[in-house]
Amino acid sequence: MTIKVLSINGWCRNGSTIIGNLLNEVEGFFHVGELHFLWKNAYGKGSNTKCGCGRDLVACPIWSRVLEREQPAAHAREAHAREVCARQARSIRTRHTWRALRDGIAAEDRRQHAQAMARTYRSIVEATGCEVIVDSTKIPGEAALLEHVEGIEAYYVHLVRDPRATAHSWMRQKDYAYTLSAFRSTAYWLTFNLASRALVARYPERSLFVRYEDFIREPAPVLRTLVELVGGDPSTLPLRGRVAELQPNHTVTGNPDRFRSGPTVIRPDDSKWLDELPMATHAEVRIPTYPQNHARTC
Repeated sequence: MTIKVLSINGWCRNGSTIIGNLLNEVEGFFHVGELHFLWKNAYGKGSNTKCGCGRDLVACPIWSRVLEREQPAAHAREAHAREVCARQARSIRTRHTWRALRDGIAAEDRRQHAQAMARTYRSIVEATGCEVIVDSTKIPGEAALLEHVEGIEAYYVHLVRDPRATAHSWMRQKDYAYTLSAFRSTAYWLTFNLASRALVARYPERSLFVRYEDFIREPAPVLRTLVELVGGDPSTLPLRGRVAELQPNHTVTGNPDRFRSGPTVIRPDDSKWLDELPMATHAEVRIPTYPQNHARTC
């Protein structure tokens, strides 16, 4: 059985959580959140140990099965988590994207991680019965390995949000999510989006470039295109105008808003950050990002 994985990439605070949770309501789709952090959050020192359903990951009926299948011995799971996290840090960070695209799984770390990804994705399908996994990890260095993961048919989304809105979001404390200065957010915005651009350029027939601002202005057409990209049925989209009825989800980390369910209104949010971001910060962010932010990406 071939598993379809829709990999969302780009810099964080780009709207991937709400888009993923909307897709989670489509028949056959399952949004895993930022799967990259599963082991770190479950048994390591991650920023949040909770599943989107509100339970600890180790007690969630979905993730407990996935974790146990990967490492059946309970006493060995913390050591296994440290091994996974060390391998991720050594070989699949954003800066490794171009090497992974060029060399695939020639390196032992990347080969082992691709094998672990295959096991994890299979376990998710077995636990949920889904046909499409939506992974909003947003680390293109890991997404670049998907072509080498056995049993996976990969699709890619490069999701970009205005870097000023992203910087504004990072400057505000949100529950377990830490803060970043506008300078650091902008530096990450540039590198993550350059790497994501390289990824979708390699596989244009299975990729989409999406601006968050286009989604927030007219969510239905963007979601429909994403569903159709992976061969899903857009008639099961949850939107009624700008309102969606969201059920509890099983996301691994992501924006703290992932814990909200029930009627959800998709509202444009540009007026808030435009008003609150100091003019000096506007310039600090806009000048270095202007060429990339206004380039035709795909």
